[in-house]
Amino acid sequence: MSTNQNSEEFYEKLKDRLYKTSSWPSEYLYKFIIKSDKKNLFVIEDLFNNLGAVINTKESKNGKYTSISINVQMSNPEAVIEKYKEVINNVEGVISL
Repeated sequence: MSTNQNSEEFYEKLKDRLYKTSSWPSEYLYKFIIKSDKKNLFVIEDLFNNLGAVINTKESKNGKYTSISINVQMSNPEAVIEKYKEVINNVEGVISL
């Protein structure tokens, strides 16, 4: 099975869980880890610009990585998944939690 198939299965399961556990629109908490690089942070901030997102960052103890928590109102599970895909496609090496 290809990585693309695995990720599509993951997103389908996520969408189902989101529909079952939340009423929409709803607040959603994204969590990402990136290598500490201002460019990557700015890209992520830009992707959530104009959505009223609250973005918190915290550097790792040695400063090599940065965790990013983004709390934002989303309209539906499809919008949540679309935003995950945008981040993954635009930020190299990002880890989504």
